[in-house]
Amino acid sequence: MLQELSQDNLSEIISENQKVIVQYSATWCGNCRIMKPKFKKLSSENENVAFVLADAENFPESRKLADVSNLPTFATFVDGKFVNQTQTNKFDVLKDLVNEVV
Repeated sequence: MLQELSQDNLSEIISENQKVIVQYSATWCGNCRIMKPKFKKLSSENENVAFVLADAENFPESRKLADVSNLPTFATFVDGKFVNQTQTNKFDVLKDLVNEVV
């Protein structure tokens, strides 16, 4: 399942789903645009995980949940708790992060 935040409510999504993976990005971020289709592909392959696209500039409360300092940042949450994050533009690194929670 892939959803894009339309409001700053990531904490609600995290509390409602056992496993959540978030791509924090921004419209001006070239690497974010490169990684977005790869993130979407992984979401279609892992239906038991909630995949969320979050605009790090428009949703500051959501950004704080993973202490985002660089983009793109990918963060994992399990049972409502932050687990891990990585800043990357490499598919293999993202896939390793996803495999930690699936």
